[in-house]
Formats: sequence, structure tokens, C-alpha cells
Amino acid sequence: MTTLTLGTVSDSPRGGSLAALARHSVALARRSLIKTMRTPEALIDVTLQPVIFLLLFTYLFGGAISGGHRDDYLQLLLPGMLAQSLAMGGIALGQNLNADIEKGVFDRFRSLPVARSAPLVGAVAADVIRYLTVCVVMLGFGMLIGFRVETGFVPAVAAVGLSIAFGLCFCWISVWVGMLVRTPGAVQGLMFLIVFPLSFGSNVFVGTDTLPGWLQGFVQVNPITPLVSTIRGLLIGGPVASHLWGTLAWMAALLAIFVPLALRAYSRRA
Repeated sequence: MTTLTLGTVSDSPRGGSLAALARHSVALARRSLIKTMRTPEALIDVTLQPVIFLLLFTYLFGGAISGGHRDDYLQLLLPGMLAQSLAMGGIALGQNLNADIEKGVFDRFRSLPVARSAPLVGAVAADVIRYLTVCVVMLGFGMLIGFRVETGFVPAVAAVGLSIAFGLCFCWISVWVGMLVRTPGAVQGLMFLIVFPLSFGSNVFVGTDTLPGWLQGFVQVNPITPLVSTIRGLLIGGPVASHLWGTLAWMAALLAIFVPLALRAYSRRA
């Protein structure tokens, strides 16, 4: 376990002000980042896995889906795959938190004068690096195989920023699951049951209008759908504002629902 510097967290009482929570969370986020740097293989799910998925759907299924127009399909596919990779990238967070609890790491945190929620907030904050890695890998590799940003640098940066922000909201589902189940493997299994239907039951791989009517209803209320549409608009052109409001609404809903659930489950478990 990475050693915490007590001087960074011991000068405020447990559960103190928001400033104390921020300070404690930054210290614990630093711990998570150091842990990641020492085990770079933990980033496989946000580096190698997105590349494999992109190659698989572009070259194995892309011709059949697009009628042979793989380049056009890549333009449609990559923004959707970016959203899917962000949703899947948060699974490791719940697994890691669950493993820390089982190893007794959170017992150590309870002995420190840190804000009660700081371990969870710090772990989520450290995930910014994972989501940034997803964006860099997907866009960088996508450009190598033919993807082109058609809107400009500023919209592309906005797409990356929005993607990371959505990932930080969505990952609270994984945090909540990690607090409920007994093992990291169970976290992974349950999260795949959540992420896969949301990913494939959306507009990630095909247009909504090509789907059966009953499935279109699910796609339209799927939180992944407005995110994909917004990213597509920012990267390759198209309407943005209407989809952006839907994305922001889902982000607020995810925080409002799953942050309290995760904190309550954490207070009972740790």
C-alpha cells in the first residue's frame, strides 16, 4: 500500500469543511495515481482494449454494416467507441475500491483524521488520468487508421473535456457497485451487465433510425445516446446544442442518484 503523507491530511478534523475535504481528496488521489504509475498494466483497459475494439468493429464488421464504406463508418464509429470506452473505463475504479476494502486499506483511512468521503472522492478524481488516456489513445490511433476531425481544434478539445466529465459522473455507478458486492470479480461482472446493454443499445455502432421501433425507445432514454451524438457533432459536425443539454441532464442525474448511494454504501461497508 502506498504510504500517505500525514502532514497533508492531519491538520483538519474529520468531516470538516469543504476545503478540508478537497485537501484530503487530493492527497488520496495522489496515492491512487502513484499506485497506477507503479502498475502500468492496470491501464490495459484504457489503452489496448479500446484499440482492439476499434480495429474489430472497423475492419471485421465495418464493411458489412456500412456496405463496404469503411472510411465513412470509421467517422461514425470512433465518437461512439470513445463514449463506450469511457463507460467501460470506470469499471476498474469499483474493482480497486472493493479490493482496498478487502485488504484493510480503508481501515487505515479510518484511523487518519481525514474527511469520511475523501477516499471515494480522491479515487474518482484520480480517474481523470484514465479517461484522458482513453481520449488520447482513441483519437490518436483513430487518426492513424484514417479518422479525421472535421470541425477544428477547439471543438475537439471540448469533446474531450465533455467526455472526461461524463466519465467522472458515470463512474459513480461503479463506485456504488464496488461498495455493495464482496469481490472485485463480482464488481466486474455486474458492471459489464450494466455497461454492455447501454453501449450496444445505443447509437454507438449504428444510427437509431435503423433499429426496431421497440429498441429505439430504449436508445432514446439511454444516457450514452446524447453523449455519442454530442461528441459526433463536436468532432465531425452536426447538431450539438440539443444533445448537449441531454448529456448535461444525465450527468446531473447520475451524480444526484449514485453519489449519495455510493457514500451510504461506503459508510456501511468501510
